[in-house]
Amino acid sequence: MQFRVEHIGLASGNPVALKDWYVNKLGATVVLAIDQSPPAFFIELGGGAIFEIYSADSSSPETTDNKLAGWRHIALQVESLVSARETLTARGVEFHAESRPAGGGGRVHFFSDPEGNLLHLIERPADSIFIRS
Repeated sequence: MQFRVEHIGLASGNPVALKDWYVNKLGATVVLAIDQSPPAFFIELGGGAIFEIYSADSSSPETTDNKLAGWRHIALQVESLVSARETLTARGVEFHAESRPAGGGGRVHFFSDPEGNLLHLIERPADSIFIRS
């Protein structure tokens, strides 16, 4: 048996606004909009990662704690941490603290979407096992 990640679900207090943030700030593409009440969206980020944004029943401030057990962040690999940060800052994205060393090599810089979900930019050295063509 072989597994392949198809998509990752992201429950949202406001699916339309969160979809718009990912499209406008991170350049995501809507690959499927489900016209229901409330609506749901499948969006694609670079590299083929697909996220389903759908309506949440509740939220918790603990979501922003990167040490809380469970899925905690999405790592977005970039060629240049400095260039990516400048681009996203110009689009209104606010970053947490300064960049720091990344587990597995390179540098990482955290930020959050409007609902507090953690993401980070990650720049890896050219010989990293994480660099894929």
